[in-house]
Amino acid sequence: MAGKKDTIFVCAECGYESPKWMGQCICGAWNSFYEERAQARSKAGAGKASGGGTVRRGGADGAFSGPGRPVPLRTVASGQADRIDTNIGELNRVLGGGIAKGTLTLIAGEPGIGKSTLILQAAIGLARQELTVLYVSGEESGEQIRMRADRVTNDIPGRVLMLAETNIDAIADTVAELHPDFLIIDSIQTMYTDEITSAAGGVSQIRVCTDVLMHIGKQRGIPVFIVAHITKAGELAGPKIIEHLVDCVLSFSGDKSRDLRLLTASKNRFGTTSEIGAFEMRENGLAEITDLSGALLDGFSGQTEGTIATAAYEGTRPLLMELQALTAHTNAGFPARTSLGADRARLGMILAVLEKKAGLNLSSFDVYVNVVGGVRPEGTSIDLAAALAVWSSAKGIAIPAGTIAIGEIGLAGEIRGVRHADRIAAEAVKLGFTRLILPEKNIKMKTPQGLRLCGAATLQEAIAALL
Repeated sequence: MAGKKDTIFVCAECGYESPKWMGQCICGAWNSFYEERAQARSKAGAGKASGGGTVRRGGADGAFSGPGRPVPLRTVASGQADRIDTNIGELNRVLGGGIAKGTLTLIAGEPGIGKSTLILQAAIGLARQELTVLYVSGEESGEQIRMRADRVTNDIPGRVLMLAETNIDAIADTVAELHPDFLIIDSIQTMYTDEITSAAGGVSQIRVCTDVLMHIGKQRGIPVFIVAHITKAGELAGPKIIEHLVDCVLSFSGDKSRDLRLLTASKNRFGTTSEIGAFEMRENGLAEITDLSGALLDGFSGQTEGTIATAAYEGTRPLLMELQALTAHTNAGFPARTSLGADRARLGMILAVLEKKAGLNLSSFDVYVNVVGGVRPEGTSIDLAAALAVWSSAKGIAIPAGTIAIGEIGLAGEIRGVRHADRIAAEAVKLGFTRLILPEKNIKMKTPQGLRLCGAATLQEAIAALL
C-alpha cells in the first residue's frame, strides 16, 4: 500500500495538485479533491507519440530542424490555408473554414445527442478524399459503429479504420505504425495508461491521456477529435486543464424532443467562437440546416402577448429567433427572475430600466424569458426585444404580427446601435417581416423593399412605436 509521500490530491475541476487534502481548491471548488498515486507522466507522450521520428519545426528552407532550436518567425510556414475540408459545411463554419492540421479538438454533449454520428460523418467525408481515418472507440464495439455507419451511408470508404482500444500507449503505437491523416478518440473518459494507477476517467488519467494525444497531433500534424462527456450540470466532465491543452472546444446541444441540433465553439485558436452550426437529426444521420433563422422561427406567428422576433449577428450571418416573456403574479417575498438563452444579469438590468423609465412595476411578478430553440445569442442586440416582450406580457397587449426588434438598452433607457443592422433587415424581409424597431442610430441605412423601419432613441419611444 502506498505511503503518504507516494500520494497526491488532485482537484477534479481544475487539475490542481496538492500534497494534502484541501476543503476548497484555489479555483474555488469545494470538496473536489481526489487522492491518487503520484506518478510521472506517461512516456508515450514523449516517445511513442513521436514514433522515434524528428519533431517537425519550421526552418528557413522548409526542412526539419532539431528539437528546441529557435528559428526566425517569418520563416515559419503559415498554416492559415492548410485546412482539411470535412464535406460538412456547418462543421467547417464553426471550425473556422475546415480542420487545421495538427489541431486537438474536444467535442462534448449529452449522451445520445449525436456527437458520435457527427464525427463519423466527418470521418466518412474525409475518407472519400483519400485520407486515412483511425476511429478509436473505447465505449462501443465495432458492430455498433458499423450499424451507425450503415444508417449514414450505403458506401463506407475503406480508409475508415476501426480500433476498439482504451490503452493510450497501444493507440500511440498504432498511430506510429499506420500514420493516419485523422484520429478520433471516443471517448477520453475511457482511455488510460499503465503508468497511472488510478481508474480510467480519473483526473490524472484524463490529463495524461490528453497530453499524449496532444503530442501525437502536434508532432505528426494529425488532426485529433476527442469526444467527452458532460456532467449533470451541463459542464464538461474532467479537469479544466484539458480545455487549456486542446485547440478547440465544441459543444453539441439540442432538445431530444426536437430534431434541431446546434454546434458552438467556446474556444477556437484557429477561428472565431461566435459561429453556430445547425443540424437536423434524421433517420439517416445529421443533415445540415442552411436556413437556421427559418428553422428557429418555424411555428412563429406573432400577434401574441409576450412574444416577439429578434435577431443577433452571429459570426458571419444574421440569426433571427423568437423571444418569449411571461409575467405571473406571485405572493413570494422574492419574485423569480428566470432566463433561458438570455443573460440573467442583463435581464435584471432590463427589468430595472422598465420600472424606472417605463413605469412598469414588476415587484410582485415572477418574470420568465425564453429564447426559443435553445440558442444562446452573444452580444446585446436582443435587449430591446426582451424589454418589449416583458412589457407586452405585463400589460396584456399583443405585439402586432410581422414585427421584429433589435437594439441594446442602456441604464438611462437609451437604445444603442447594433452592428450589421442592414444585413439583419435584409434577412427579416426574406422571412416575411414588415416592420423593424431598431435604434435611431441605425435608421440611416438603406431600407429594404417591403420593410418599414421604426427608429427609437429611448425605451419609451420603442414602446410607442410598438403600439
